[in-house]
Amino acid sequence: MFLIIQAAGWPIWPLIVCSIVALAVVIERLSSLRESRVAPAKLLDEVITVTRANLPTADVVNKLSESSVLGRVLAAGVRSVIADPRITEEALRGAFESAGRAAVHRIERYMNTLGTIAAAAPLLGLFGTVVGMIEIFGSQAPTGSNPVLLAHGISVALYNTAFGLIIAIPSLMFYRYFRGRIEEYTLEMEQACERLVPHLLRFTVRSNAA
Repeated sequence: MFLIIQAAGWPIWPLIVCSIVALAVVIERLSSLRESRVAPAKLLDEVITVTRANLPTADVVNKLSESSVLGRVLAAGVRSVIADPRITEEALRGAFESAGRAAVHRIERYMNTLGTIAAAAPLLGLFGTVVGMIEIFGSQAPTGSNPVLLAHGISVALYNTAFGLIIAIPSLMFYRYFRGRIEEYTLEMEQACERLVPHLLRFTVRSNAA
């Protein structure tokens, strides 16, 4: 591996840094975007069951908020009703939307970094190719070409091109995969909030008075 890096020349180092960062982001995203940490399948049903007769205590709401990203969104709506028994449907939906935007921002963490690496890696590989071509032309002299410089220039050009593609292709694939997962989770959270809004409105003063 060291010989390959040596043959690829100094342009390979930015690509190595990109590969390390991309690998770290992929591992972090695989861990953070698990269903159990974002939107557990039965969480909404459990919340509806717990709040069937009355609103939960602060400790229960705090545990719900700490359970997952979806739990944090649902807890925001429950807290809004507890804090203001006269809350309107519009205000309750606003509380859910605000919490939802924060949740989406949270689960999209590092996605821009991965997308940037997927786009920049081929360009960095192309830059290494250009550097290699410059060395190839530099190996030419009136008395003849320098075989050592010629071989090194070719190595720099080919290795950097290959490394750029090796980094960019998996990064792009994981970026698309994570983006799809985030869109699925976003839709699930929206649907969960839509189901919980009428359920929580039963506890408002206006609803009871009606």
